[in-house]
Amino acid sequence: MIKSGGVGRFERRRIAGEEGRATTLELFYDLVFVFAITQVSHLLLDHLTWEGLGQSLMVLLVVWWSWNYTTWATNELDTESPVVRMVVIAVMLASLVMAISIPEAFGDRALLFAGGYAAIQVGRTAFLAFAAAEAGTVERVRATRILLWFIASGVLWVLGAVLGGSAQTLLWLVALLIDYSAPLVTFWVPGLPSVPPSAWQVETAHFAERFQLFVIIALGESIVLTGATTSELDLDLERVAAFGVAFLGSAALWWLYFSYAAAVAQRRLELASDRTLTARDAYTYLHVVIVLGVIVAAVGDELVIAHPAEVLPGEKVAAVVAGPAVYLLALTLFRLRLARSLSVARLLGALACVGLGALGAVAPALVLLAAVVGVLVCVIVYEHVARVRRTAAGEPSPLERLRAPEGAQVESH
Repeated sequence: MIKSGGVGRFERRRIAGEEGRATTLELFYDLVFVFAITQVSHLLLDHLTWEGLGQSLMVLLVVWWSWNYTTWATNELDTESPVVRMVVIAVMLASLVMAISIPEAFGDRALLFAGGYAAIQVGRTAFLAFAAAEAGTVERVRATRILLWFIASGVLWVLGAVLGGSAQTLLWLVALLIDYSAPLVTFWVPGLPSVPPSAWQVETAHFAERFQLFVIIALGESIVLTGATTSELDLDLERVAAFGVAFLGSAALWWLYFSYAAAVAQRRLELASDRTLTARDAYTYLHVVIVLGVIVAAVGDELVIAHPAEVLPGEKVAAVVAGPAVYLLALTLFRLRLARSLSVARLLGALACVGLGALGAVAPALVLLAAVVGVLVCVIVYEHVARVRRTAAGEPSPLERLRAPEGAQVESH
């Protein structure tokens, strides 16, 4: 018989009526990923080709998956426990090793990158299965299922790194497919009973905040890249203008996520009847697309600051317009998953950014970036005006029109 409540002394302490918040340990842990995201950005910037894009995307997905699983774990674990702290710090060290190997992840440091990632996933999950959970509990059952999946993919990660070349790429793609498909089948293992989504308990305030903080990490990296690039170059009127426009673009990305979407999304997650599956889809999967948009946008900003008066080649134009387009599309999908409603303004904004690629073929980089940022500002203004009008008329927003569970109230934002 499987029982629940087996995390024992490592269970996160919950006080009735008090929302969980990110702890200083988690914020300390996140510092490694500030560096990791910077490494991914530089990898893409230095290899702005289809192959480079594919490698950068694979590395980002690995970095994200290691951070994401730790976040799910600390959502339930007591980070004040000395044992949990030591585990998180050990994972942090392994994450740092993985991050420093990113520039040569497909070269001389492939084994360091793959081994670090496999050690993170297998080691953390083994702790959850055999130290944090008691025998016979659903917590141990679910952790052992996850552990089996990570052992299977871990073998492929390490084997690919050892073989190198095209075999490395193929095996890593298969390993990545295994890692990312596991939650979709709730870590099903042939011959064993399935684990229901109800086996996971999501503390919504803490969970949503952790993912919001990762978006801040990505946006912070874009600010760092903008500042670092500008500081290394001679300043003239065009470059100063490009710097200013790039900063406004980062501010617009922040505004689009944090002025409205983040708060309402957290509320929708709290009210969701299938909270685990909602958290999986909207946060575990869709937030990496949001982060990807920020990273590509930061690369585009760097290219414009470096060459503001030049007409950029095709691959650099693609970087300038693709980042904001991916970001807007990801936010559109985010809302669609949470509220089953479509943000037409954000979808049209994404299409407009893609369409501006034609402008990049004839216009200087600064003009192109200004036009892209203009699209973001137009989306922000449109949504703000629409919100003011709805508030004045006493009408709910599209997000708030969905019926909440009985007894629950949907707050206006």
